[in-house]
Amino acid sequence: MTVTEPHRAEAGTHDAERSPARTHQVLNQPPPLDGFDPVACDPALREALAQHGESAHLADLAQLGRHAGSAAAREHGRLANEHPPQLRSHDRYGNRIDEVEFHPSWHWLMAQAVSYGLHAAPWAPDAGAGAHVRRAAGFYLWSQAEAGHGCPISMTFAAVPALRHSPELAAHYESGLLSPSYDFGLRAPSDKAGLLAGMSMTEKQGGSDVRANTTAAEPLADGTYRITGHKWFTSAPMNDLFLTLAQTPGGPSCLAVPRVLPDGTRNEIRLQRLKDKLGNRSNASAELEYTGALGWLVGEEGRGVRSIIDMVSMTRMDCVLGSSANMRIALSEAAHHVAHRSAFGEVLGDAPLMRAVIADLALESEAATALAMRLAAAVDRSQRGESSELELLRLALPAAKFSVCKRAPTAIAEALECLGGNGYVEESGMPRLYREAPLLSIWEGSGNVTALDTLRAITKQPSTVNALFAELDGALGTDDRYDRAVRQLREELSAPQPARARTLAELIAHTLQASLLLRYAPGEVASGFTATRLDSGGHTFGTVPNGVDTATLVQRVTPGA
Repeated sequence: MTVTEPHRAEAGTHDAERSPARTHQVLNQPPPLDGFDPVACDPALREALAQHGESAHLADLAQLGRHAGSAAAREHGRLANEHPPQLRSHDRYGNRIDEVEFHPSWHWLMAQAVSYGLHAAPWAPDAGAGAHVRRAAGFYLWSQAEAGHGCPISMTFAAVPALRHSPELAAHYESGLLSPSYDFGLRAPSDKAGLLAGMSMTEKQGGSDVRANTTAAEPLADGTYRITGHKWFTSAPMNDLFLTLAQTPGGPSCLAVPRVLPDGTRNEIRLQRLKDKLGNRSNASAELEYTGALGWLVGEEGRGVRSIIDMVSMTRMDCVLGSSANMRIALSEAAHHVAHRSAFGEVLGDAPLMRAVIADLALESEAATALAMRLAAAVDRSQRGESSELELLRLALPAAKFSVCKRAPTAIAEALECLGGNGYVEESGMPRLYREAPLLSIWEGSGNVTALDTLRAITKQPSTVNALFAELDGALGTDDRYDRAVRQLREELSAPQPARARTLAELIAHTLQASLLLRYAPGEVASGFTATRLDSGGHTFGTVPNGVDTATLVQRVTPGA
């Protein structure tokens, strides 16, 4: 039966007060965080920039931060993960093409990162003092928009110093790698407006033990090498150039392997499959096969691990920055939520126990940011010839990589829980952060590898210990808990043992963080950190002792507070 217009109107009027639509009124939900200013609510970053003499660049970094916090950037981050890359091994006619197809949002994110110079700006001849600190701050801010695309950006950043082991290769590729133009696609490097680099080391039988690699590189008469082998993990397979480890007659060597050869033909590189990963879904990680690919030697034959160590060091620094960024955006989401959500008659953020949780997460985030920026400053200073800074970096970097990246999954899980059931739902964005968190603890050396690298630095280069204590001694006498922790560290270092490498790495990281906060952060932050990290039996976020100024700590880090 057809219902006439008057009948519909009458029915609607009669049921107005019982309309199901009334149950869909949205109450007691926080407003969207889109459009927030990540720098305004990040005093730790501002303080680090001031400490390292880069406050003059704060306005430019704030602009980048607002771009990262914009609704557009956050939506591109979501879409890039909702539509992960796809391998296209063949075209419709059966020709092998070995290409990776990405969602347009991936390309948007990449283009923004490259245009800001996050991939290579500090290596430019005119970069100036403090370039690594500025780039670190930018990478940290932009990673909060989306973490996965940081991989090819980081790989490119790290490839430049490694290529400089062979000046001719560096001269050939460096202008493209330094370019602020994102130019996706398979073409000869000389025909592209910008280049990106990847790394191809790991094999299934070796993992972190890269000396066990079986990929072979045969020297040819023209000085190139013909490479045959199977790589289990290759970072950024869509990039233009891979730094690859292979066995040459002289031993493990590093080779530069372009996807497209100088004459425009495709190199013999076969993408076998993309890895189906826990997180990092927007980014492609590939299993590939070299079937006679041509490569050029980087550094000396047989010294491949040494040649590529610069790349590993720089990517490890980005692991610390990336983990710090992931913790910071998770903290922003949590602090924003509890500031606008009510339960049992009060705003969640005013509840003492919730305030303790957010305050504790804030301490973790601020300490991680301070340490990450100090590592970047050490790179700047070591580039200027300060040998003590290079020694500090040699020891502090693996320790920071171990500790900060290990803490990130726990911190992000706690931030997720602050949103309750909403945090467990994909739409909140928190599950994506949580899945991303373990990656940076594994990438470029998992926990045991980095802890043992910390121990190796101490035993092989004792001067690194002197550099460490030169840094730590600056805060002695300001906090009894800190002084006790430094004494404990001296005892650990007097007879370092492999079985205690994790304890040692964590203690190094925590004392470095405490030293930085005691010297440069407000008193409530420094005392809060030493009370909870150096002198507390609690290991769960929110188990803060009496006397910690939780209200001030929360206000410092809440967006819009």
